[in-house]
Amino acid sequence: MDVRSQISMVFHLDKCIGCHTCSIACKNIWTDRKGAEYMWWNNVETKPGTGYPGKWENQDIYQGGWKKDGKSIVLRGAGKPRSLTNIFHNPHLPLIDDYYEPFTYKYLDLIESPAADDQPTARPVSMITGQPIDIKMGPNWDDDLSGSPDYARNDPNLESLTPAEREAMFQLERMAFFYLPRICNHCLNPACVASCPSGAIYKRGEDGVVLINQSVCRGWRMCVTACPYKKSYYNWSTGKSEKCILCYPRLEAGHAPACMHSCVGRIRYLGVLLYDADRIAGVAAAPDDELVARQLDMILDPFDPEVIAAARANGVAESTLDAARKSPVFRFVKRWGLALPLHPEFRTLPMLFYVPPLLPVMASVTEHDRAAQAAAANPIAKVWPDSWLYDTTTRELFGTLENARFPLKYLASLFSAGDTDAVAGRLKKLMAVRLHRRGVTVGDVTEATVAEALADTSLDPQTANDIYYLTSLAKFDDRFVIPPAHREEAIEMLEFTGDVKGSTGFGFKSGTAERGA
Repeated sequence: MDVRSQISMVFHLDKCIGCHTCSIACKNIWTDRKGAEYMWWNNVETKPGTGYPGKWENQDIYQGGWKKDGKSIVLRGAGKPRSLTNIFHNPHLPLIDDYYEPFTYKYLDLIESPAADDQPTARPVSMITGQPIDIKMGPNWDDDLSGSPDYARNDPNLESLTPAEREAMFQLERMAFFYLPRICNHCLNPACVASCPSGAIYKRGEDGVVLINQSVCRGWRMCVTACPYKKSYYNWSTGKSEKCILCYPRLEAGHAPACMHSCVGRIRYLGVLLYDADRIAGVAAAPDDELVARQLDMILDPFDPEVIAAARANGVAESTLDAARKSPVFRFVKRWGLALPLHPEFRTLPMLFYVPPLLPVMASVTEHDRAAQAAAANPIAKVWPDSWLYDTTTRELFGTLENARFPLKYLASLFSAGDTDAVAGRLKKLMAVRLHRRGVTVGDVTEATVAEALADTSLDPQTANDIYYLTSLAKFDDRFVIPPAHREEAIEMLEFTGDVKGSTGFGFKSGTAERGA
């Protein structure tokens, strides 16, 4: 058992309000410079929608991630052998139009234009060429279902639905959407690392953060092709690739990443997970219907004495083990089983997990409601029987998974490689917590109903309260449990891993070189 630690994250989608504060915080700190204008290391998409860059989920277009090849896996459209044949033409790279041509406005024209009969305007100009352009795309072009026929209806995840189910999602009375914030997943099996011909991309052994060494990068852009989430970008000014660095300078100082620190909805959680690196190859090559279960099984219990002993033997610091035991990510992902990875079928083993959205409550009109409304319209003609009172019970208000606005197949195509049972199990737990808290605070749910819901999801009242606290009432230190960086050990690892001094090895104790050799 090769126990390693990984900084991991959970995003609670029911709490995201789509304010894009996280995106602006990241943009102001990391990508507000020449060549990075179009980069959004953090972006918030509307689902259903095509996302950013357009249709990034469709690997028939971009050929990102891994594909199963017998008992192993191979990169789809990138890799060191293919890099030689695609040096001068890579057909799988997203074009600038798939992102958008960054633009600004000639604001001085509003001030310096001479007096005239016409109102002056600030024309949009390209931030790349400086020439006037017509704006046709932006980083949030399909935000809040804008342009639905061209964007929402072209969501690749809708392909798993029947035509009738797709059409029902866009009926006015049933229309709904949710926000999907995305950053680099800092995967356990990152395709970008495997595809880089120059070896510039590496995964830090001490915390699993994936970085690009700017002095080694030669701008091959294989990482852009290989990343199925399209979170590696090419800087046209410097000729280097760049990506989310999880604000590692902030982490090393004990601070939360900028996007997480600024999150208005408090949807983000960060903590340490322990995992068994010996299982990576087997899990990544698992059948589609086993991917999620086996990835979650690879995550280890930091309270298990055997895991603790193996972690210590592998050089994991005691402070990191303590942080793993306090990790909110461990609770959401492993202990409570509420969070799922995004598109596990890409086989990169992402370490960013999402609590799927339970989505807005949709009121329904029953026959009793119609009768009550008719009686209210003509109260002299008929006296209301008791049975005609409005049905405002919690069961009617919250509805069921079967009549939810979003079909389970749509959510399953996002978070569980099509496994509807995996999504349904998590939504039932969220519903059970909601029923439990409704019974505590409002009291219109019977104890039998609450007990049945909790028993059906293997939850108890204390666990339901713990989930409610971490979801709704958690303090800053509850949401972000950041271990000390231990940079001194990381430097030793870089210097003395293997036989080659300065290599960027993945493990703490790999190689044969002795310290101080």
